[in-house]
Amino acid sequence: MSGISKIEWTEATWNPITGCTKYSAGCEHCYAATMAKRLKAMGNIRYVNGFNVTIHKDLFLRPLEWKKPKMIFVNSMSDLFHEQIPEEIILELFDVMNKAKWHTFQVLTKRSDRLVELAPKINWTPNIWMGVSVENRRAIPRCEALKQTGAQTKFISAEPLLESIKDIDLDGIDWLIVGGESGAGCRPLEKEWVVELRDKAQDSNTAFFFKQWGGFHHSQSGSELDGQHYKEYPAIRCSDF
Repeated sequence: MSGISKIEWTEATWNPITGCTKYSAGCEHCYAATMAKRLKAMGNIRYVNGFNVTIHKDLFLRPLEWKKPKMIFVNSMSDLFHEQIPEEIILELFDVMNKAKWHTFQVLTKRSDRLVELAPKINWTPNIWMGVSVENRRAIPRCEALKQTGAQTKFISAEPLLESIKDIDLDGIDWLIVGGESGAGCRPLEKEWVVELRDKAQDSNTAFFFKQWGGFHHSQSGSELDGQHYKEYPAIRCSDF
C-alpha cells in the first residue's frame, strides 16, 4: 500500500484510496486494475473489493510517520479526484500533505473538471505537485484546466502517449513526463510524437522526462532518444523551502 516505488519518476507511493473506473482512452490497459486483480487473488486485505473504490482510513497519516523526505506519488492505485470519493476525504488527504511539508507529493488525475471544482478549497503548499494525464488530443483541455489551479508546481503525464499532441501549450507547465504503453496489447509510440514534445518542452523551459518507449518487452526498448536520456525534474522540490 505504501513504500518504495518501482515507478521511475518517484520514490515512494501512498495509497490511502484504491480502486478506480475507466475514464478515457489511456485507461484501456490500466496497470493498476491488473495489479489489483492479482493482489485480490493473493488474498491481500486491501483488495478484498478488487478494483472498486475503497477508502483506507488507517493509512491517511502514513506520510507523517516517514521522517526522511521522500518524493511520494499519491494514489498510484486510484484517482484522488474520482467522483466516488467524498469531497471531505479529498480535502483531508490534502491537509495531511500540507502537514507533511518535508515530503514532495505528486498528485495525478484524469478528472480535471473535479480538480478545478475543488482547487479553490485546497491549500496549495509548495510541496504539492499537481498533474493531469494527457494521452491524446481529446485530453489536451486537461492541461488548460490544470493551469486554473493554485498548484505551485504543475505537471503533465503523457503516458501512455497514444497520438501526437503537438498543439498542447506548455507555458506554465513545470514538468512533462512522456512514455509509451507496455505489456500485452500495448499501442505503439511514434518517435515523431516524442520529439515534438521534447522540443516544445525545451522552448517553454519545461523539465522533460522521457520514461520509456514501451512495447511488450519494454525493459529491452529503453528510453534513449536521439542518443540521450532525458530524466529532468522541476527545479523546485520541497527541500528548497
